[in-house]
Amino acid sequence: MNMYNEPKLIIDWDDEDKDYMLNGSTSWKSPSNLAIIKYWGKYGNQLPQNASISLTLDAAHTETTLEYYYAVPDSDWIEFYYDDKEMPAFAQRIERYFESLTEIFPFIKQFDFRIHSKNSFPHSSGIASSASAMSALALCLCDMERTYFRTLKDDQDFYKKASYVARLGSGSAARSVLPGWVEWGENSVDENFSNLFGTRVTEIHESFRNMRDAILIVSKKEKSVSSSAGHQLMENNAFAAPRYHQANERLGILMKALKEGDWATFGRIAENEALTLHALMMASEESYILMVPNSLKMIEEIRKFRKESGVHVYFSLDAGPNIHLLYPDNFKDEVHRFIKDTLLDLCVDGRIIYDQVGKGPQKLA
Repeated sequence: MNMYNEPKLIIDWDDEDKDYMLNGSTSWKSPSNLAIIKYWGKYGNQLPQNASISLTLDAAHTETTLEYYYAVPDSDWIEFYYDDKEMPAFAQRIERYFESLTEIFPFIKQFDFRIHSKNSFPHSSGIASSASAMSALALCLCDMERTYFRTLKDDQDFYKKASYVARLGSGSAARSVLPGWVEWGENSVDENFSNLFGTRVTEIHESFRNMRDAILIVSKKEKSVSSSAGHQLMENNAFAAPRYHQANERLGILMKALKEGDWATFGRIAENEALTLHALMMASEESYILMVPNSLKMIEEIRKFRKESGVHVYFSLDAGPNIHLLYPDNFKDEVHRFIKDTLLDLCVDGRIIYDQVGKGPQKLA
């Protein structure tokens, strides 16, 4: 399904009345996001088997600059640099992605591209780097279209298309182009939600609007199985069907908790969803484990501290070993003391990213 089949968007370089330049660049900073209801399993062209809901982060982000140069198409038209180091293998992935977008952006084959990207967090370690990276790239492409064709002038249209395009590169990236809390996937809770792009969830209690997320880095190593491979393994997972049913049931319960400020219900779902995600990995035909010993040790300490202190502090994980520690802003001092006294020594090199619910992507000068 293609909402944006626009073959008219071809640049006519012979039209002297046009005032666009042949070469240029655009830069965007786009955040990662943390799904509370997890998306794990897809079908068709990057469509989710179950609805998901996430919080957009702030400190965990990707900065991407897309440089474009008018050129005759050839076989070597994309260069990709990560932290100023050329990465040909990733350039090939971007090339396949751009090839898939030619119906949406027909002008894309009229250029050569040089892409520079960097993260504020370890790449491929279980923080959603593909979400921030592909959303930043999608924003650059939509910005490029807006520059050349004066389209997407309305912000709502711009970010809706960016979400749609980001999804085609990485499903979870559909959620990263919007601020706050974002839902992605058709469900019985709200008919306005879509499989094709993310949608903001606006009825959120103040305590969740200001929620904190301390990302505890227990490993910087690249994970052994990519998220893309993990999604493919769900196709033959014996627990796939009940999992999709469970996720869609939980969505309504979680949205009610977010609206009412119900931290106990939120925490129960957040922790169980994280453990369910990793249980699905372990239950795959080709099973694998992404948590490490310090992941489990942290979970034990978090549960112990919560029981003894009465503080609303809960854990989550993405598809990796690192722990997201979720807590209300008014418990910040108590939680930070707990981190310093108990969890800091379990982090590799003492690395912690203190994050929070973010305001969404930002165009860079």
